[in-house]
Amino acid sequence: MKWNHAISDFKDYLKIERGLSENSISSYENDLKKLKSFLNKNIKQISPLDVEADHIKEFVYYISKEVKANSQSRIISGIRSFYDYLMFEKLIKTNPLSNIESPKLQRKLPSTLSIDEINLMIKNIDKTKKESERNIAIIETLYGCGLRVSELIDLKISDLYFSEDFIKVTGKGNKQRLVPVSYINKRCINDYLLNSRSKIKIVAKYSDILFLNRNGSKLTRAMIFTIVKNLSKKSEIKKIISPHTFRHSFATHLLENGADLKTIQQLLGHESITTTEIYMHLDNKALVNVMNKFHPRSKTT
Repeated sequence: MKWNHAISDFKDYLKIERGLSENSISSYENDLKKLKSFLNKNIKQISPLDVEADHIKEFVYYISKEVKANSQSRIISGIRSFYDYLMFEKLIKTNPLSNIESPKLQRKLPSTLSIDEINLMIKNIDKTKKESERNIAIIETLYGCGLRVSELIDLKISDLYFSEDFIKVTGKGNKQRLVPVSYINKRCINDYLLNSRSKIKIVAKYSDILFLNRNGSKLTRAMIFTIVKNLSKKSEIKKIISPHTFRHSFATHLLENGADLKTIQQLLGHESITTTEIYMHLDNKALVNVMNKFHPRSKTT
């Protein structure tokens, strides 16, 4: 079996069987192309079915000098999934990565924004520009509903159930969830729909997409990053932030105000609660308050 054929079949599997997004599938493909390129350069022509553990070890050693631990771990995970697929299809008997360990990663706490910083960014949106109402609605939705960028740009008007105070979100693996939407968030989206979006000449295939560019087409991920970056700079926020920072802030603020982890997991669309646990990074003051409130020894004088 040739590499191109194997990768193409794997991509079909990821799309049809696992329902992954185009961005995720593209990442898997790029990782496999790295492996293919390395093997062709160093071990000449070799079928993906003939790759052995020693070949993988050489590849891992090679990428360890080129990319950081996080990227190494992702690449190894992607290639392992590819060989799991080949085993599933009974094309190979063992996975050459079965005994290959990923680098130990230091778990980093996500950056968050305070409510004052979020309000400042919204305040600094230039109200004289046509896209101002759209950008306000985007920031409010990222923070108010805790959406991923891909979920935001794919959000449809038909996904808005404002009379029931919910929006329907399609997340990773095409899994859908209902997320409550606040009065403020609904008002900002309605202002955008009535005053801005209604004046755009919309490309037919994007007629149901909520957030559009000035040409009536769907916004790209890069455009959302640019909007956030420019607002961060204008607001003189020194933190390194991205659209995902609003999702982190959404989860953190819920947790700090008493929401339980299971509910936050459901709202974020996390498959595993261990992913949600990273948001349990209360500050020292909060930890002291919890200790003083709940620990028996703290109640003695």
